[in-house]
Amino acid sequence: MDIRITKIYCKKKIWAIILVAQFVLFYALSKSNAAVTFFSKLFEWKKNAHNTLFSSAPISVGDCIYIFLGIGLLILLIMGIIRRKSVYLKTILIVINIFYFVYQSFWGMLYFQPPIINQLSKRKISESEVKALALQYLNICKSERIILREDSNGILRVLDYGVIQKEILKQQEKLPKNISKKKPVKNLDVKPSLFGNLMSETGILGYYNPFTAEAQYNPSIPSTQVPFTLAHEMAHQLGFAREQEASFIGFLCARQSGSRELRYSANLYALKSLIRAIAIVDEPFARQIIQSYSEPMKRDRLYEQKFYEEHSGFISDFFGITNDLFLKSNQQDGSISYSYFVNLLILYHQ
Repeated sequence: MDIRITKIYCKKKIWAIILVAQFVLFYALSKSNAAVTFFSKLFEWKKNAHNTLFSSAPISVGDCIYIFLGIGLLILLIMGIIRRKSVYLKTILIVINIFYFVYQSFWGMLYFQPPIINQLSKRKISESEVKALALQYLNICKSERIILREDSNGILRVLDYGVIQKEILKQQEKLPKNISKKKPVKNLDVKPSLFGNLMSETGILGYYNPFTAEAQYNPSIPSTQVPFTLAHEMAHQLGFAREQEASFIGFLCARQSGSRELRYSANLYALKSLIRAIAIVDEPFARQIIQSYSEPMKRDRLYEQKFYEEHSGFISDFFGITNDLFLKSNQQDGSISYSYFVNLLILYHQ
């Protein structure tokens, strides 16, 4: 009798043990260059097939999967509590095991690829360089902002995000070979998220779905940010997992673009990143740059501030903290640090 009970207990716990074993396995694999290279090649091998499979869908398939999965897991949890049967917990663990394995195989291991900065010269970045580049991008943004469309309130207006997406895909073909040898996908697969309202409340601008290879963005955010968000998320589709590297690749795709809105959005992102870096060591200088914004740039900045103030609160704070922890767990600087992007930017300019 005791032996039979022990066997039943072990069968119920086996999926929890497998999950822990997966944690250990992928941690060990992340330390192996050969394993990381294998998963990088796997991503390149399946990239276009993965993209083609879901690109024709009119809405985000990945978001639908998240919705159905969330509802299903919630039902299983409630049924487990009501009926007090461990079979429901076992089913939840099986689903988590499958999704964790697919996530790590398709995406998670890409966080451990050799950093882009290894392709650039290694030297210390000086404060004067950061300040000089900030002033340079201030002037670039001021001149570019003058020629862009505005709404009746004088706020930047972007009319066609589809054109910008095609331009980004085109520019991905022209990335410097010393920075990226990754091949762009053949089909556009960028969609507005079904969670737009929730994204606005959490401060999330966009995200990449590793299960469907779709890039999602929040169309409700200010137009100053949408074009660069598209470039950033499409850089993930290219195979760059680290957030700051995706931003850098998105920036490179935008800086020589024929789309004025895309160029301005990327240059404004670079300017803001430089200002944040300067503010740590010389806050008065950072404030001086902001005060030197052109009038149209100031209107855009006030609109951005108003938008995020209206959507700030506990949810956005919670997601900011959890996202920061997630980034750091994947060998990234975290959402509160912009030094890596700034380093890449300055070393590339050199």
